[in-house]
Amino acid sequence: MDQPPAHPENAPLDLATIRVRIDQLDRQLVELLNQRAECAQAVGAAKRASGDPIFVPHRELEVFRRLASANRGPLPDEALRAIWREVMSASFALERPLTICHFGQTGAFTHLAARLKFGQSVDYTSAEGIATVFQEVEKGRADYGVVPIENSTDGSITDTIDAFLASPLRIINELHLRIRHHLMSRGPREAIRRIYSRHTVFGQCRAWLAANMPGVELVELVSTTKAAERAANEEGAAAIASADAATTFNIPVLASDIQDTSTNLTRFVVIGQPSRAAEPTGKDKTSLAFGVQDRPGALYDCLLPFHRAGINLCRIESRPSRRRPWEYLFFIDLLGHQRDPLIAAALTELAKGTSTLEILGSYPQADRALNE
Repeated sequence: MDQPPAHPENAPLDLATIRVRIDQLDRQLVELLNQRAECAQAVGAAKRASGDPIFVPHRELEVFRRLASANRGPLPDEALRAIWREVMSASFALERPLTICHFGQTGAFTHLAARLKFGQSVDYTSAEGIATVFQEVEKGRADYGVVPIENSTDGSITDTIDAFLASPLRIINELHLRIRHHLMSRGPREAIRRIYSRHTVFGQCRAWLAANMPGVELVELVSTTKAAERAANEEGAAAIASADAATTFNIPVLASDIQDTSTNLTRFVVIGQPSRAAEPTGKDKTSLAFGVQDRPGALYDCLLPFHRAGINLCRIESRPSRRRPWEYLFFIDLLGHQRDPLIAAALTELAKGTSTLEILGSYPQADRALNE
């Protein structure tokens, strides 16, 4: 490989010399990236022969950890992660074309989360309903699906919870996205007579709307991208949606970051076949659903094994089972992997006191928002 030109130690470099060094380093990077791509092709051939999945979340986490430990700067870890996300996305395409189905159209928050996770080199398809995303993956028309499951302001996404009750798919990975809402319209703000968006978005922008758009009609639609599409074609209409939606439909943004809280996060999950489950990484989360027997103290008895084992339950909620009136299922997230000995023992004890128990998945725990 070409070596950068020598120069006296501590002597300042002129601009022309620095550019020569950058050009030489770029050639080296291209050569190394193509060597890595050849390895990715070999990995793809091995995976096709063995039937192993292309996307391996625990391996991805291992790569990011190793990069961070090797990074000495000045490039920050987050920049390195973003670069390698695209490198890995290109590797997926070389190993085997990968299709990701996401809820909502291009420009929706779920599409943004999927794109930030899987990069630009995979294929994306969209579905207008969360249940449809599950169906696309179940039928093999998509390798993985991405759907929202929880918002830090509004709580759980019930359509996703309900879809798990009717599906064999499992959670393979989780993603966090910082949610930023923007008011967009083709006309001036004073000409806006109605605003389109999703009902949860109106709730997340309630105070701003009351203070800045009093008396304007709020019209609920199934998604923020549908809202942006409607606003792009109606006089006197606006939408609250993402910056990507504004770009997709070429609508000027009139007001940015109108959400009432700056800590508005949405949690998304990657869903896939159980055979593509993640291995333990040491920093995992497990989701499960169970039904309790109809007797006094049943829920207390179900939670006791986790308490005795010192297992942290980070989320618990109930939903109607839809099998019998007033019967409820409980959904729990806990920290750790189902194959951890303490958790495996607690789940075995839990199963003895439940009418039904399903492990919805163990997967690497997200430690930051993808767009931070």
